[in-house]
Amino acid sequence: MAIELCPLPLPVSADAAMLADFGREVKGVNPAEMTPEQFKEIEEALYKHGALLFRNAKVSSEQQYKFTKAFDPQSESYGHGNNKTGETKKSILHPDLKTIPSVPQVQLIGNGTVYNHEGLAEAKLKHPSHTTFHKTKVSPEDEAKGHTRFYRWHIDAALYDLNPPRVTTLYGITVPQGPKQVCRYDDGTGDELEVPLGTTAFVSGKVMFDILPKELKSLAVRAKVRYAPHPYVWMAPANAMSTGLGIESEGLELPLEELPEFEESKIKTLPILWKNPVTGDLHFQVHPCGVKELLIDPLPEGASREGALYPDGAHLTELKEVRGLLYKMQRPAITPSLVYPHDWREDDFVVFHNRGVLHTVVGAFAPDQVRAFHQCNLAASDEPVGPSAEDVKTYA
Repeated sequence: MAIELCPLPLPVSADAAMLADFGREVKGVNPAEMTPEQFKEIEEALYKHGALLFRNAKVSSEQQYKFTKAFDPQSESYGHGNNKTGETKKSILHPDLKTIPSVPQVQLIGNGTVYNHEGLAEAKLKHPSHTTFHKTKVSPEDEAKGHTRFYRWHIDAALYDLNPPRVTTLYGITVPQGPKQVCRYDDGTGDELEVPLGTTAFVSGKVMFDILPKELKSLAVRAKVRYAPHPYVWMAPANAMSTGLGIESEGLELPLEELPEFEESKIKTLPILWKNPVTGDLHFQVHPCGVKELLIDPLPEGASREGALYPDGAHLTELKEVRGLLYKMQRPAITPSLVYPHDWREDDFVVFHNRGVLHTVVGAFAPDQVRAFHQCNLAASDEPVGPSAEDVKTYA
């Protein structure tokens, strides 16, 4: 049977024209077993479309790890290291991940208590929710009515020492059903989005760049972000914005001297735009919560300075300024019409291009609602490739 790629079912809220190339359902092949030729076809489709869905998949932890590794055969450890979050329990990721003992690159995530699961006698899982991370919260009364928020827009990456994974795979094993929720932005725009219970929401990094006005395209193509050392520990005391798209600047981040020991050489400085290895497109790939500094190159020789931001380059270290600029560039792409909220079913297997999309957990579950997923991503064998000299000339 030939491999068939079908458009994903977009919600009525989506701008079908803007998301025409985003996501495909794959039919005719099983992610648990495919020939090298079939894998090449899947790999190319992933880089073209950003996310692929396999319905009714039956995938073991070992098979999920092997499939994920095939996108980067030299990769080996889990994206945050096989000890997940370093030697500290202060990381905001620590409660969210339970390692599968036989395959430490695969994590059990979800909600509720899971028993006798692949070597885990008892795993208490907690679905991460905006209630523990945002500065403000949806009221209990509104939450009871089904109102919720995005948790944290991000890329799966340690952002310190290890390179951002090329892909992430998610496998839905136990998927609770329930009424849809209304995801509120609560940022003064009135934006809201109807979402399935427990959805994973995605936005395209390509679209995030494409819709920018000229002066912000010029800034993005010339800029790099410098992440904080141990960013998930650094940001843990801070509060996120109501959209989940970055941190409020209140000075609550952990002082550097209180972080676990770190090496300057392992701090990540990465381009804002990452180049797609198949299409050559530029994707705006920034994890806004972990950014500490912004480094901007001057305009290339001969470029017009009219309307240009930081034409002579800059090194921005004031967090509020850094975050404000990134928010201005990233917020348009999470408008409701550009978000794909996946409606999970049991045995859905999703692989997404972690260097081409941003995603977030959405919503909350009752403590007794059991949700069990397997997640796998692997610290990449290389750093993302930024814009070429030609790209800089084109957009700067």
